[in-house]
Amino acid sequence: MKAIVGLGNPGARYDATRHNVGWWLVDQLQRHWSASPFQQEDLWFRSTTELDGVGDIWLVKPTVYMNRSGIAVRALVESVDLDLSDLLVVVDDTALDSGQPRFRAKGSAGSHNGLQSVEDALGTQDYPRLRIGVGAVPPGIGQADWVLSEFDDPADEDAVLKLLPHLAEGVEVWAREGIEIAMNRYNISRSSESSED
Repeated sequence: MKAIVGLGNPGARYDATRHNVGWWLVDQLQRHWSASPFQQEDLWFRSTTELDGVGDIWLVKPTVYMNRSGIAVRALVESVDLDLSDLLVVVDDTALDSGQPRFRAKGSAGSHNGLQSVEDALGTQDYPRLRIGVGAVPPGIGQADWVLSEFDDPADEDAVLKLLPHLAEGVEVWAREGIEIAMNRYNISRSSESSED
């Protein structure tokens, strides 16, 4: 079994914000795989499907707020005894240009409160994640205000939306072939089109 968890904030007011691009990708995956409709459970919305050669896939959108994401992720991992290598956490990233993806096998949370919550709850940084660039925080604007706002430049939002079908394929590569293969194929700078670490 594999689980893809898109971090975000619940509620319609947050749907279109930068902080919710993890939910955007999970929604894209639900369409890509024609997975079951999302059903609300205790700490998340869940959609399921099955991939030949992989097994069951859970698509998860936690219903706790971003800075408490770890509560939901830990509950998910414990409920199905999930190996952390079979977990992929999807988040926004202000250190990447809008529409730039970055698969990682592990790593620090940086300034991302959702990843910090997951790290604290799991007691480790050793779990795969996919970061989706939402652009750098402009001078004079707080990070929280930036990620909790909608895209003000249509080109930036379009860059993310156009990336989602491509990343759906990337997530399937992760599910079938592992994080290292996904990193090698999909960690491409959209500005230079050259591989980056």
